[in-house]
Amino acid sequence: MGAEISQLLKSVSPLQLGLIIAGVVLVVGVLIYNWWLERRVRRRITATFRQPDSVPVRPSGPPSLQRVEPTLRAAEPGIPQQVPADAVPRFRPPAVDDAAPGWQPPMDVVAQGPASEGSVNEVAAATPMAQSTDGDAGGHRKPDPEIECIVTLQPAKPVGVGALAAGLHARLGKRLRWFGRIAPDAPWQILASDTRGEFVEVAACLLLADRNGAASRAQLDMFVRVLSELAPLLPAAMSVPDAGAETERAETLDRLCADVDVQIGLTLLKGDAAGIPGTKLRGVAEAAGFKLATGGRFEWVQEETGAIHYTMQNLRNEPFTVNTLRLSATNGVVMLLDVPRVADPPRVFDQMKLAAKRLAHTLGADLVDDNRRPLDDAALAAIRKQVDAAAVALREVGIEPGSPRALALFGA
Repeated sequence: MGAEISQLLKSVSPLQLGLIIAGVVLVVGVLIYNWWLERRVRRRITATFRQPDSVPVRPSGPPSLQRVEPTLRAAEPGIPQQVPADAVPRFRPPAVDDAAPGWQPPMDVVAQGPASEGSVNEVAAATPMAQSTDGDAGGHRKPDPEIECIVTLQPAKPVGVGALAAGLHARLGKRLRWFGRIAPDAPWQILASDTRGEFVEVAACLLLADRNGAASRAQLDMFVRVLSELAPLLPAAMSVPDAGAETERAETLDRLCADVDVQIGLTLLKGDAAGIPGTKLRGVAEAAGFKLATGGRFEWVQEETGAIHYTMQNLRNEPFTVNTLRLSATNGVVMLLDVPRVADPPRVFDQMKLAAKRLAHTLGADLVDDNRRPLDDAALAAIRKQVDAAAVALREVGIEPGSPRALALFGA
């Protein structure tokens, strides 16, 4: 083997040997440089990034309220009538005066100079969840650092939305909102592909949790990657929170929302074998103010706001369509109140209760619970107390029922 190598070296000219050695040295040099550069970047990240204050973990023990499926759970021992104030965690950022030395709000993870410090702090210092006073119930028109992972960009010069097209059209599995401001002290405005103007600061906001679960580490990493690829093209400095801490916040937020997610159903059951003809059901429902929606259910929508107050769906596991209503019958329907998604849930429950009684009378059906036991006024009053308790529990954690924040967290 040694003789073969020696013979090979003799056949190589000094020039070729020099080129081989130079190539090896170049490759080793590139590897060493890449390792040094990566280490330098990591050290800069460690030195400048600060973990955002994470959501406090919910105390162990039985949850105060369970996530309720679209069936009635009223007057049953599984759901308490009241929620102790100390049993529901409040996930609010600590006051700056009380924070540990060196602590900064989640958004202020990289100082970008006078032009960005005030604007970044304004996002992180948004009014606590239970005390929103911006008239928009949870900061719908500005970044919401308590339920969103926020990455800010400070472009070297003002940019229009055309420069952000790759980010605006990103699909990450969770709601993604983009905001911009035309001056450091100007209010945020939500960005869309047709928004006009140029912006000195941009904030990308990824929702941390919804009814599909918490934002995963992979989703958060992809979110940061999209922004990391966009920033050099502007070019822009970028402020990024710690992905690990954001993942923990997302999981805690999802657990908290699951504990206060309540849906109440009232069942209208037709006892005879003929059931309720679909044509009659549709006529009665539309006369009562319901509209057949594309999701296969009837919706009662408030005309002034466009908000869905409650819905009515087939008792069978079959969606309502124009054709099925014309050709078939059903043995019952379920009227459903989605407590977190309506403003003033007790009042809306009262409306749904009256509508259910009228429909039951018109259709010749019985108003029953999910165990097919008749519901009298006492049972309905007990359900109303549970609706009120659920609304209180939502407000205790800073989620106003029916607010944009609630619609985001309790949407699919």
